Amino acid sequence: MTSELVPPHPAETSTPPRLHYAWLVAAIAFLALVGAASFRAAPSILIDPLHEDFGWSRAAISSAVSINLVLYGLTSPFAAALMEKFGMRKVVTAALLLVAAGSGLTVFMTAQWQLVLLWGVLVGLGTGSMALAFVATVVDRWFVARRGLVTGILTAGSAAGQLVFLPILAMISEHYSWQVVALTVAVSALAVVPLVLLFLRNKPSDVGTVPYGAAPDHAEPAPPPPSGRGGAATRALSVLVGAARTRVFWLLAGTFAICGASTNGLVGTHFVPAAHDHGMPTTAAASLLAVIGIFDVVGTVASGWFTDRFDARKLLGTYYLLRGISLVFLPILFAATVHPPMIAFVIFYGLDWVATVPPTVALCRKHFGADAPIVFGWVLASHQIGAGLVAFLAGLVRDHVGGYDAAFYVAGGLCAIAAAMSLAIRGRTAEPAAV
Repeated sequence: MTSELVPPHPAETSTPPRLHYAWLVAAIAFLALVGAASFRAAPSILIDPLHEDFGWSRAAISSAVSINLVLYGLTSPFAAALMEKFGMRKVVTAALLLVAAGSGLTVFMTAQWQLVLLWGVLVGLGTGSMALAFVATVVDRWFVARRGLVTGILTAGSAAGQLVFLPILAMISEHYSWQVVALTVAVSALAVVPLVLLFLRNKPSDVGTVPYGAAPDHAEPAPPPPSGRGGAATRALSVLVGAARTRVFWLLAGTFAICGASTNGLVGTHFVPAAHDHGMPTTAAASLLAVIGIFDVVGTVASGWFTDRFDARKLLGTYYLLRGISLVFLPILFAATVHPPMIAFVIFYGLDWVATVPPTVALCRKHFGADAPIVFGWVLASHQIGAGLVAFLAGLVRDHVGGYDAAFYVAGGLCAIAAAMSLAIRGRTAEPAAV
């Protein structure tokens, strides 16, 4: 039997702790999200090396990335339900181990189906269990105050971790091999496991406290009603059935599908190959994505702060419109060297990268109450379906047309549609859509 490090109950200490335990939970969640993000940084820099080593087409390699992105989203609501049943610590630990196994075993692959199994299935399930529904669960359970801000910080950790890893992994790939990149990712995921086991807790009462910002006599929400023999799966599906009867769910799912298509699916997967097509070195292109990640931290944390104070619908409309404008201009900015207009794009786009998450989480919480983490998991599933579809289609476009310009123009137009959909969300609690 393993012993657990359990913080003392407040009654057992002579002085109250200076730092609320919720902030330690948020810090561990941040590190877990960064550890998982290390793999999500790898595909964009490994497409060309895998193409050269195995002769697989970019569309074929992108199909494994697509499966990963889709499973990342589809796993999320079930993982949120599993966290309700078994606790965050067990689910996150298992997820990190899946990421490490899926990435580490790629060094032994010899066939394309193995790439799909390891990159697509194993890592997709692992990263999906630590998707943004995990963020929503941490925030809802551990915070009453500063929810928007904490959502922004954790979301930034997930997205920025992915991008900041890029130049490191690109350098490793260039000086060593793609196999060393895969092993580096596995080690990064494993390194977070001890911290999760020692410090991550399921709910405030586990350490004798209340959520941050709650009154001392705050009562924890009642557990969800029994979901029958199906357990977590039935719970996740029943929440989906209820949410799918509302108009606001489909608007949020549609906008987030476009969000995924225009970030992870297109820029996250294909920016480096697109820049390389114009003669830019892979390390330079990866460094630009890392800079996007740095500005993403600023933009997403600021978005969380704004979400605590302003209309989430209007924030979403603004973010999507600005993102669409930037993507339309991107094709004319690619060149063999980095120049000021490209730097301007990187800063502008980086501020908007996942700024959409805090207001989307806030709208889920407003319209769906206690079911919000699972509902957001389904909304995230649409995000990843959009991302996976565009990751594959953009690779297909590159194989048949010889460039990515059309993909960027279409993504810009879709973002304009997402802006209009965001503003169409009603400001009051959702009601079932008319049939």
